[in-house]
Amino acid sequence: MPALNRAQIIGYLGRDPEARYTSTGKPYTTFSVAVSRRWKDKDGNAKEDTDWFNIEAWGKLGEICQKYLSKGRLVYLEGPLRTDRYEHDDQTRYFTKIVVRQMQILDRRPNEEESIESMVPEEEA
Repeated sequence: MPALNRAQIIGYLGRDPEARYTSTGKPYTTFSVAVSRRWKDKDGNAKEDTDWFNIEAWGKLGEICQKYLSKGRLVYLEGPLRTDRYEHDDQTRYFTKIVVRQMQILDRRPNEEESIESMVPEEEA
């Protein structure tokens, strides 16, 4: 049976990208993205809620995220969801993230060049 695991979000970076390294020294980048939802309640009052997503980017895409992204940037991200498991205080904890395969910057800073490489083909993590 075929399976599909792909998340697509558009949101704002909640913090600057952070460079990290695996235990073997392989670099990757992490950051968080906020996606807001708006609706009206039964009385017609406007409501809003925000979901936060943890993001990982590897390889060339991780380097591009480090170079061009910063807190507050609007981005489109696409990639599979992954859930890590770890132990803390004798309890198993779960941490879900999006491992980004494609990224596109949706806003432009005044000092940016026209030719920013904002779309990166899928690469393996």
